[in-house]
Amino acid sequence: MDLKSISSSDLENSGFMYTLSLINGKYKMVILYCLMEFDIVRFNQMKKYINSISYKTLSLTLKEMEADGLVHREEYPQIPPKVEYSLTERGRSLISILDAMCTWGEENKD
Repeated sequence: MDLKSISSSDLENSGFMYTLSLINGKYKMVILYCLMEFDIVRFNQMKKYINSISYKTLSLTLKEMEADGLVHREEYPQIPPKVEYSLTERGRSLISILDAMCTWGEENKD
């Protein structure tokens, strides 16, 4: 019988830690949820949806998520500037996780 030993485990190099590194942050899960629910969202719409986030934090978080390949940014050359955000295929692959979290929350909230 092969028993797992915590002393030989390496949490830092696990898939769990990698996933957590991509979605960890105060607003990343909320941004993912917003894009999952509404498909394509403009910057100011997202700011209104996530009322407690500052413009700077939203901008930095979206840039991080774009660099990680979770969010696609589409900029249109017009005045005033128009920028839309959506999930990439990689970002959409997290939808099942978000759905499971939503289901768990509905089943366990008071």
